[in-house]
Amino acid sequence: MKFKAEIDIMPLGTLLDPQGKAVSNNMANIGLGEIANVRIGKHITLELDAENQEIADGKVDEACRKLLANEIMESYSYRLSEA
Repeated sequence: MKFKAEIDIMPLGTLLDPQGKAVSNNMANIGLGEIANVRIGKHITLELDAENQEIADGKVDEACRKLLANEIMESYSYRLSEA
């Protein structure tokens, strides 16, 4: 079966997010001063073949832990669906 994963990787809440801070600080300059505390992360999509959803879930989790996310500085979540 083919599966599609949509993965969101975000900096941990306890860590400084310089890119998000820069965007937050400039919101007022474009007339959006009510927006604050912007955090910027990554969104990754991928497709994989697996026998079933449980195996696909394990493969996506392993890819996140081993390559896509740095768990010292980032957290991740994903949604898995049949493609």
